[in-house]
Amino acid sequence: MREPNSNQFTASAQVIIVGAGPIGLELAATLKRAKIDYLHFDARQIGYTISWWPRNTRFFSTTERIEIAGIPAPSTTQGRLTGEEYLAYLRSIIEQLDLQIHTYEPVTDIQRLESGFQVKTNPLSGERRYRCQNVVLATGDMHAPNKLGIPGEDLPHVSHYFRDPHDYFRKRLLVVGGRNSAVEAALRCWRAGSQVAISYRKAEFDSKIVKHFLLPDLLAQIEQGTIAFLPQTIPVEVTPEHTILECLEEGHPNGEFIVQPMDFVLLATGFVADMSLFQRAGVNLLGDECAPEYNPENMETNVPGLYVAGTAVASSQKRYKLFIENSHVHVAKIMASLTGQWPDKIGTIPARQYDLPTEEIQAN
Repeated sequence: MREPNSNQFTASAQVIIVGAGPIGLELAATLKRAKIDYLHFDARQIGYTISWWPRNTRFFSTTERIEIAGIPAPSTTQGRLTGEEYLAYLRSIIEQLDLQIHTYEPVTDIQRLESGFQVKTNPLSGERRYRCQNVVLATGDMHAPNKLGIPGEDLPHVSHYFRDPHDYFRKRLLVVGGRNSAVEAALRCWRAGSQVAISYRKAEFDSKIVKHFLLPDLLAQIEQGTIAFLPQTIPVEVTPEHTILECLEEGHPNGEFIVQPMDFVLLATGFVADMSLFQRAGVNLLGDECAPEYNPENMETNVPGLYVAGTAVASSQKRYKLFIENSHVHVAKIMASLTGQWPDKIGTIPARQYDLPTEEIQAN
């Protein structure tokens, strides 16, 4: 393509980071410490995904595994942090290191030039263009709910987002799903005074998926009858007064369908990534999950100079294997690719930050 004139660009930098979640912020901190010129963008506020977590939800990962840039995260209880505590921690890192982030400035397009990239953004003030030598996409994997596509899914009493157990006090709540989010929501809402039923497409919960401190609690409540369990069922329609569940088990005593009365429905069916920027930039998307093609040695995609970091590496994860705690190494690999040295060698991240047991997902 024809090279744009330099005066067409708002600014330029060696690296542009897209996404200001924990891994994007860790990369920004590392680039700044290494004195590498960069620009950083996010369509929302920093840590946006964490900001819509239910109130007082704790990380499954222990605190030291979600620390970034080698900066300790304080905990008054020596336990796992809540989402609110972690957002305060991220804000404190930005303040301490004076990281400059263009929040509420969504990146809309990435184009390869003869030398480097052109990155377009669209803040409220109008389109802007930036130029850089390298781009890192750290856009995460939870852009939007994984919708079921059933009638009634968009009714006002149906939600894919669990906000607060208090919302369901003395109300009948149907939770759909069988992983950690569904199990935790069912338990918290029951303890907050909700009448809870949980629908799951399988006959039983998988102990390899549901956290060890959640599953025994849920099974105890199911056994006591305080939480109703509807195994091998899937919702096929939601009405203002009930949800119709299809029975997957042959010979079910109630026939092929169950009509479950409820006041609210929480569809804990997961989330999907937005891979549109990868597509516009020419990155190959592979498999059913549309994961980006990349080199696991340095995190560079099939587009030279364009890298991927964090959970975006796995795109829409059907079975979660990538988290904050095992994505720190992505920052180290990108820095090694850009500088020729691992971050601990140039004093930007201590080795312990990324030298953790990890199960890398290779898109190919």
